[in-house]
Amino acid sequence: MNTLTIPDHYQSPLDLIETEVAVKMIKDTFERRLAEQLRLTRVSAPLFLLKNTGLNDNLNGVERPVAFKAPSLNDDDEIEIIHSLAKWKRDALHRYHFEAHTGLYTDMNAIRRDEDLDNIHSMYVDQWDWEMVITKEDRNLDFLKKTVRKIYRALLDVEFTMLRHYPQLGEPILPEEITFITTQELEDLYPNDTPKQRENKIVKKHKAVCIMQIGDILKGGQKHDGRAPDYDDWALNCDILVYNKVLDQALELSSMGIRVDADSLKSQLAKANANDRLTLPFHQNIINGVLPLSIGGGIGQSRLCMFFLRKCHIGEVQASLWDQDTLKTCEEKGVHLL
Repeated sequence: MNTLTIPDHYQSPLDLIETEVAVKMIKDTFERRLAEQLRLTRVSAPLFLLKNTGLNDNLNGVERPVAFKAPSLNDDDEIEIIHSLAKWKRDALHRYHFEAHTGLYTDMNAIRRDEDLDNIHSMYVDQWDWEMVITKEDRNLDFLKKTVRKIYRALLDVEFTMLRHYPQLGEPILPEEITFITTQELEDLYPNDTPKQRENKIVKKHKAVCIMQIGDILKGGQKHDGRAPDYDDWALNCDILVYNKVLDQALELSSMGIRVDADSLKSQLAKANANDRLTLPFHQNIINGVLPLSIGGGIGQSRLCMFFLRKCHIGEVQASLWDQDTLKTCEEKGVHLL
């Protein structure tokens, strides 16, 4: 079911042409700052992968990838449009021979056919996917937090740049420091709320929050959110959320984490009843120590632009497809979709 919210009296601070110019400024600025902060090299990325490699991101395990076969390949080779490059990047670190504390980033464009469309979700996904080689000693929450702070500094730089060029965007939203909290601490703080309600409350309070340890079952008997069992270590991952002032709610900008090693991979696959994946090449390369230990994530490009340009709908900063009700409502409310 598609849902849409247009705040009363909403009006974009920028017109269509200003928006397009500003979108490029945000992407250019953040991409440069991210690469500098994390010592990343830009690489080319695939739009599709062979299904039998196990490299496509399974997301929550229920989303269906767009798939097809090509006459120029073997008849049995099924090709999938990527959901994200979470696994491909780690394999690429190995193939490119990156050293510890260096890594790669790339523009990722994906199609998620089963996405529920609303103000912040589209079938078209564009994000920066990044991955960095780490050591065994780096697999801890302190290193995760250190990396998050570097990314957050890049976000602060972009907000400063955009407000300097476009003062009509108003006052800054991001605080100088990001707040860290685990999913269990968040449940303990708001035990009677749903995970989304908890996120909204903590982010409205602190404006920028890193929620850690996502994927495992909490004391209350439920997960905070779903997470694929074979890329992030559920004890060492996180989401970066900021306060979307226009919609008065939390906005997730990044999903990231320290990746599974052999032990956490086996444990999480067992919990997810997905032991059949252990035979796939990617998973065997983790178990056998072929792939390097790593940390990585995805940072939504359109969501970043939506946040910094004070937009109410993601379609104002990206070109996608929308249902007729959304198109009609946006037209009536003066929301200009690209």
